[in-house]
Amino acid sequence: MKEGLLENSRFVFDQETLLTVCKTCLFFPGDGFTVYDCKGQLVFRVDSYGPDPRDRSEVVLMDAHGRCLLTVRRKRPSLHQRWEGFEGERTDGQKPIFSVRRSSIIGRSSMTVEVYGDPGEEYQIEGSFAQRCCTIFNAEKESVAEIRRKVDASTHVVLGKDVFSLCIKPGFDGAFGMGLVLVLDQINGDDYGDDGIEMDPTAEG
Repeated sequence: MKEGLLENSRFVFDQETLLTVCKTCLFFPGDGFTVYDCKGQLVFRVDSYGPDPRDRSEVVLMDAHGRCLLTVRRKRPSLHQRWEGFEGERTDGQKPIFSVRRSSIIGRSSMTVEVYGDPGEEYQIEGSFAQRCCTIFNAEKESVAEIRRKVDASTHVVLGKDVFSLCIKPGFDGAFGMGLVLVLDQINGDDYGDDGIEMDPTAEG
């Protein structure tokens, strides 16, 4: 991806960028996130409202100033558990700009990401989001983003799963990458129990 998925995206970086993703509540998936760059500056945030966040089928990604960048929404009914992404704050009748679905409903599988447009693009997400170890590949099987366990720089201790790293490769839209994290987090806690979603274990981490 040479240009941002979102119009006038400010989150396409010229060099590999490591973001720190922190869950703001540890009890349920999708309760909220704050995302920081390597300098500790807030880049993205996701807030959750309502008595039971697990029932929400729509999540909004915002920038540091609270501007809506991207909305991800579960499509119902959907045999493959499909999610769709919309630019900004979704409105009725708005067309999605991408979709995410399980590649197969049988056993462990990767996730397929289809980006709509001219021309369209396709990505695969492989690995285990539950273990915070998965990779987003483009159609050429090149890694464009990675989700990794975060290691404390001073103590070299692997941190808990509520804090992890999102590595964005040059030219890939960081807001799009974080939108995919939101989808994975929702799917991970939706109906997989404690094991979460586990995809192709042979994928690069």
